[in-house]
Amino acid sequence: MLWKQALQMNRPVLLLGSGSNVLFLENYTGIVLLNRIKGIVIQEDAEAWYVHVGAGELWHDLVTYTINRQIPGLENLALIPGYTGSAPIQNIGAYGVELQDFCKYVDIIQLDNGKKIRLSALECQFGYRDSIFKHNYRDNYAIVAVGLRFSKFWRPVLNYGELRLLNPHHITPRQIFDTVCTMRRNKLPNPKIGNAGSFFKNPLIDTKTATQLLTCYPDIPYYPQTNGGVKIAAGWLIDRCKLKGYQFGNAAVYEKQALILINVGHANGSEIATLAKYVRDYVADKFAIWLEPEVRFIGAEGEVDAIGALS
Repeated sequence: MLWKQALQMNRPVLLLGSGSNVLFLENYTGIVLLNRIKGIVIQEDAEAWYVHVGAGELWHDLVTYTINRQIPGLENLALIPGYTGSAPIQNIGAYGVELQDFCKYVDIIQLDNGKKIRLSALECQFGYRDSIFKHNYRDNYAIVAVGLRFSKFWRPVLNYGELRLLNPHHITPRQIFDTVCTMRRNKLPNPKIGNAGSFFKNPLIDTKTATQLLTCYPDIPYYPQTNGGVKIAAGWLIDRCKLKGYQFGNAAVYEKQALILINVGHANGSEIATLAKYVRDYVADKFAIWLEPEVRFIGAEGEVDAIGALS
């Protein structure tokens, strides 16, 4: 097994899906293993569909697969890059929907002994772009499959962006899927342009801070949370700092979506990180809010603390 061989050679090992959400700060000295475990199995009962998905299935292919088979639920998560095995790590989400809304279990394997473990959704400890796979199960474990449950009593989620313009009484999952695909294609760079999608998380703030911000900036996009806090749009904060199109070396803030940093030439990881630090510091100076990277940072020996790298 490659994992054991790498350990015997005293080399670090990095497990990746497509690498669409990572930033290499420098040349990685270890061995990179790509997860390509395939397979989709569907079962159903009177109330729901149950979909078991191999970690090596492309996420958007899975979304398309379910929509084509009249299984609604993932339409808001269309066109998110990467593989299914990476989805639980980040608890991926978009347009008011997150993986945790459908996740029933995650199957993992302990790499040093081959032991298989099934974690329930509760055991995955999902949070906003967070899970136990970033903590207790980050090292020496690999996600091999994800189990999803989709209720047959479907309700559209139309709380974000242009989805609010759709009629909830006359809407289909396919129409939401098509709308989301159009929105993402309009605001995201060509995949040939180096980027990792949303570079920063949308910050969660308390209601007092949110009220103060809304007093000064009534047009700020905000989303009350069930825990009493408020999520605000990081892209809006960056845009208000007039940083769209700002360039440092060969790295730049994307002119159509301020939340995305792009490689406009041959920028290395250090240039991207320097730009990210500039953006983060600028937003903190103007709004007293520190943005947290959504992208995972990889150093020479493996993953490093992203906030620490930008401090």
